[in-house]
Amino acid sequence: MTSSLRLSVLDLVPVREGQTSADAVYASLELARLADRLGYTRYWFAEHHNMPSVASTTPPVLIALAAGRTERISLGSGGVMLPNHSPFVLAEQFAMLEAAAPGRIDLGIGRAPGSDPVISALLRSTGHTSDVDSFPQNVHDILALMDAEGAALSLRGANPYTVRATPAASSVATVWLLGSSDYSAKLAAATGVPYVFAHHFSGEGTAAALQLYRSTYQPSERHPEPRSLVTVNTVVADTRAEAEELALPQLQQMARLRTGAPMLATPSVEQALATAMTPAQNEMIDMMRVKWVIDEPAAAAERLTDIASRLGVDEVMVVPGAGSRNVDPLDRVPGRERTLELLGSALISSQTAPVLAAS
Repeated sequence: MTSSLRLSVLDLVPVREGQTSADAVYASLELARLADRLGYTRYWFAEHHNMPSVASTTPPVLIALAAGRTERISLGSGGVMLPNHSPFVLAEQFAMLEAAAPGRIDLGIGRAPGSDPVISALLRSTGHTSDVDSFPQNVHDILALMDAEGAALSLRGANPYTVRATPAASSVATVWLLGSSDYSAKLAAATGVPYVFAHHFSGEGTAAALQLYRSTYQPSERHPEPRSLVTVNTVVADTRAEAEELALPQLQQMARLRTGAPMLATPSVEQALATAMTPAQNEMIDMMRVKWVIDEPAAAAERLTDIASRLGVDEVMVVPGAGSRNVDPLDRVPGRERTLELLGSALISSQTAPVLAAS
């Protein structure tokens, strides 16, 4: 008896010390090409702003770049932070992406701003009214605008006015709602769209949110059944000891972020090994290390398969968190590439998941 666990990738386009933004973007696009060749299901880019260690500021641009370098893998946002954007502009962007790469585009939508209040104010300074309180209505508007029939607006004293995100849609991007709490689980269920739980944030409350989503799901024409996946921080190497070393730079970055320490470009593995963290930060690193998948290939594959089985999902989106060594090229991240290669090979060759099938 075999399972059909599918693997996908969530990429924040990390920037390490000494890298330029161009280096970091090139490295991520090469990683997307590799995921495509290895048979991963989808590759998503996150949205974060004003962070020295993260270059994924504009998911639609990164998706377009990746679409030109890949052949079959689904590409999407994980996610675009809707409060930062006009729903109509987002609908137009993803309708255009879908027109250019039909059947391969996912629009993952999040509710958080993805940055601090100052950056949020700058993103909203153009005067549109896309705020957190309007999130449910904006999600519905995007779904309607991207539909081939468009959305009808009722204007005062005039006949309904039809608005479409693109003139002649032949297919529509798949809309997913992302969240790390009950809020998005309830909204995804009520709207009848797929749901992603950001398990990589904290690893808390995942099972309860997924159960709430499934138990309250309202079938839609496009999605008659509930559909969900989870994200997991993952570092895989030939040995567990090597994986632990490669994970340390990102673990330290997350500990700095969560303790309010200044954020810099991600250090190399050698720099991380030589860095003394505070007791509070070390305690946080130990807590995160338990929830991440950091191991050699067979054990990592078994752990991910167990997570998927326990949570009732048939797809896991790994967040490849391997750092770089001083000798690594600036425009590649061999540790992240190796994670995808080893993990894919372990699952493909194992009895638990012999195929990584695209959908």
